[in-house]
Amino acid sequence: MDSLYLLIPLSVLLVFVIGLLFWWSVRSGQFDDLEGPAYRMMMDDDKPPSAKDADGPAGNTPKKTGGTSAD
Repeated sequence: MDSLYLLIPLSVLLVFVIGLLFWWSVRSGQFDDLEGPAYRMMMDDDKPPSAKDADGPAGNTPKKTGGTSAD
């Protein structure tokens, strides 16, 4: 019976703290968009590389020289 004198005020305090945290989360907009983050990862905004970009820049092509190699 003596433990109820401790447990009842603690449970009321815990409910009050949880209520304050819930109120803060609703007021700060935590529950405004529940589906947006789930769909945001599905959106692909990256453009696929074109055939021109796949070969690399035009200035990086190796040039052949007329000499022979002495390997």
